[in-house]
Amino acid sequence: MSNTTFTMIKPDATSKGYTGAILDQIIKGGFSIKAMKWTKLTKEQAGAFYEVHKERPFYGELVDFMSSGPIVAAILEKENAVADFRTLIGATNPAEAAEGTIRKNFAASIGENAVHGSDSDENAAIEGNFFFSRLERF
Repeated sequence: MSNTTFTMIKPDATSKGYTGAILDQIIKGGFSIKAMKWTKLTKEQAGAFYEVHKERPFYGELVDFMSSGPIVAAILEKENAVADFRTLIGATNPAEAAEGTIRKNFAASIGENAVHGSDSDENAAIEGNFFFSRLERF
């Protein structure tokens, strides 16, 4: 079990001005930010990040969406980080997300679900390394 996880605040949430409120909820959830950047993915970068889903029918739409506007990428730290962050963000479908979760509060749909959260310690490390060098982590 790792004490870090990775997240992205997705284009739907950044375009609606939810970035600050989402970061506030993350911090109030007991996470500390170890690295963070505001950036915009190219289609190639989004495709590489989501390559694990390349054979899935939603891959093209996902790549288009994730390259449609700015995102905030971050590495977060907390004991039991991956599991606790998955609980904080809620179900992928905001209609099924628990009250008070980030997706219940800020997501519009399954496709526009406000945030990404790593699903395992291994993926948290891979995803964090995709965005951040060792020099960018604190």
